[in-house]
Amino acid sequence: MDPSQLSQEQFKELVRGIVDDRLRELLGDPDLGLQLGNGLRARLKESMSSTERLSGEDVARQLGLRW
Repeated sequence: MDPSQLSQEQFKELVRGIVDDRLRELLGDPDLGLQLGNGLRARLKESMSSTERLSGEDVARQLGLRW
């Protein structure tokens, strides 16, 4: 592929894709491949079965964060 033949939008998409790939490569997911412990698995199941939901703003407020 010859980058000089790409439109400006195509070139932006190409660069964006390269940057995204590189960031994923550098940062990755440190938990990838790890298994959940039984305690955490139980807490997640309990949380998912609950109908109570909090907004991002509520969580930030509870943690003292500015959203």
